[in-house]
Amino acid sequence: MIYLVEHFYSIQGEGRYIGRPSLFFRFGGCNLTCKGFNCSEISPDGDEIIGCDTVYAVDRSFSSTWIPIQNADDLINIIKQYDLSFSADIVFTGGEPLLYAQDPILIEFLSYLHRNDHRITFETNATIKPDFIKFPIYTKCIYALSVKLQNSFEPYTKRVKPDVIASIAQNAQEAFFKFSIDKESINAALDSEIEDIIQNAPYLEVYCMPVGGDKRSIEANALMLIEYCKEKGYIYSDRLHIRIWDDNKGV
Repeated sequence: MIYLVEHFYSIQGEGRYIGRPSLFFRFGGCNLTCKGFNCSEISPDGDEIIGCDTVYAVDRSFSSTWIPIQNADDLINIIKQYDLSFSADIVFTGGEPLLYAQDPILIEFLSYLHRNDHRITFETNATIKPDFIKFPIYTKCIYALSVKLQNSFEPYTKRVKPDVIASIAQNAQEAFFKFSIDKESINAALDSEIEDIIQNAPYLEVYCMPVGGDKRSIEANALMLIEYCKEKGYIYSDRLHIRIWDDNKGV
């Protein structure tokens, strides 16, 4: 079974395809918590949960609000509800969408999307390896590799999986790195940390985006990060959806 947190039609706000009209499917659950990003949500039980800007799709204390998906038709019908006149980009995000990489519901849905000419992107923390041999549909997808840095407060061995990064880079239709960085992290240690990660796929583009779950946080981190990208030759990615809609969900 797959748990769907929300779906919405918007524009891609980050990375290589920023600005593209995209239909998002946000799945529930994650194998990381990333408390270092220091965003907070109040759970249905009234507890404050600290984590990334989508902690409501990560922490299972929110699972009572998630939608159980019983078959691929449940997801296909969502696309049909939007009545789009073209094959929009489809973005799987979370949480961590590759938690469901072995689920036959997701495999069937991916096959449907590919047959209907949708470009498919997984926004993943790059710690879970798709089975490209058993499920070749994964070779038809794009992967935004949002490998977590020290500022996530996750231990290195949990957040950096060299074999997963290398496998996705070698087998995917496209892949690129996408790091979340705050101004306090911009120092020599950050340089070596990013270099350590990208050596597993040195030919992939590197995008850097400011940490934050609201417009104020994005703006506080943006300028120093732009200067950092100029110095290192990385690509600055704004978080356009947050800059436009602030901390509103589902847009």
